Amino acid sequence: MKAKTLALAIASTLLPTSAVWANSDISALEARINELESRLTVTEQTAEQAVNTASQFEFHGYARAGLLTNDDLNGATGTGPYMTAAGSLGAPIGRLGLEADKYLEANLIHNRVLDDGSKARFHIMLADSVETNNEWTADDSQLNVRQVYAELSNLTSFSGAFENATVWAGKRFDRDNFDIHFFDSDIVFLSGTGAGVYDVQLADNWKANFSLYGRDFGEIDSSNTNIENYIATMNNRFGPFQVMISGMVAADNEDQAVAAESATKRAENGVHALFAYHGGDFFGFNEGSSSTGLLAGQGLGAELKGIGSNGNLNDDAKALRLFSYGVTRFAENWRFAPAFMAEYSRDRIKKDDKFKWASLNVRLAQELTENFEMVYEGSYQYMDLDNSVEQASGSFYKATLAPTLKLSTASGFFDRPELRFAVSYVDWSRDLDNYAVSLANDASTMGKGGETVFALQMETWF
Repeated sequence: MKAKTLALAIASTLLPTSAVWANSDISALEARINELESRLTVTEQTAEQAVNTASQFEFHGYARAGLLTNDDLNGATGTGPYMTAAGSLGAPIGRLGLEADKYLEANLIHNRVLDDGSKARFHIMLADSVETNNEWTADDSQLNVRQVYAELSNLTSFSGAFENATVWAGKRFDRDNFDIHFFDSDIVFLSGTGAGVYDVQLADNWKANFSLYGRDFGEIDSSNTNIENYIATMNNRFGPFQVMISGMVAADNEDQAVAAESATKRAENGVHALFAYHGGDFFGFNEGSSSTGLLAGQGLGAELKGIGSNGNLNDDAKALRLFSYGVTRFAENWRFAPAFMAEYSRDRIKKDDKFKWASLNVRLAQELTENFEMVYEGSYQYMDLDNSVEQASGSFYKATLAPTLKLSTASGFFDRPELRFAVSYVDWSRDLDNYAVSLANDASTMGKGGETVFALQMETWF
């Protein structure tokens, strides 16, 4: 009423004293003021509701694009972290200076928070990868929705061990996948479509994640859903220690057609295990970080990196992998990042096949100015390969020199974007020339070694 009285007083003052207000005019003015007050009330309620249901959008991404040429000024083909004869087994080498693909990821996220603290999160991820250097790549595009899922957390009805838990469903990468960046290799990569719950507090120092994923095995393409592999996982963290156990089953996988000369039957189940220690320093010797662990698998679980992703494995397949890597600063302007992986497997596709490989990579960065550094990388891989038909053993070598520009060299190995020029020399034992590791529908081959590769590349993430 105060606002209404004030409005009438102002109106009376502005009108000539000789003007006589009719009752109808005053009623119309009061009606307009009442309408204005109603609108203000609705606006206040809408604003209050917006505060109580806050929404936020996020955009994150990763991208790399590189141009590679050999010493004959021809496009370098067949290069990359898995270019060796053991690449089909998941054996990587250092990635620096060898990646020619144009790959991108775009992550769109919507967060919603209620006034009681309950949270919802929707995530969609688009990705594309091409080899061509041309600007118009529609015919070569592999644009794909790699993730689409929703999460709920901080729910008021949750209590006890589930008080801080997150529940999810959809198509996604498992939240706790982790990798060795310098190899461009995941340690574990669990993905598919399913549901799960994260951060169940089973004890003061024990958190666990539970999930169920489904993946398809197809002989022709990934749209074949005749055989599905169901993967149940329990991922435990005890302080710096991680214990992850996965069991899987794929009914009727044994009945699928297998590659020629494959002996034993395809696996219909499997077990996968990861034991790891994630240190808060560089192996106890210096500041930094490090991780070391062991993976083991049997049957469908013998695909140690992409858990449950290989339907061609034999029932008797067995694999064991060791990994260790770390990052530290060992001098004022020097950074150091060693990485090691080794694996032994047998009876993967054919009875009595045996594969052994070990990869060592070292990356050094010398900070010359605030924005410029020299990056050096050396890789060595030993492999002893027997696919039960032919055998080969030998070594692979790579040395890379990469002048690099970035916003701040002091920010470490994992700050992006980076703009690089790189020169790499690659060579390998003659016994590995043109050797193929035949793994059903997949194989890696190498020509002859002793080649220099030049590269221009950008890489960014945020």
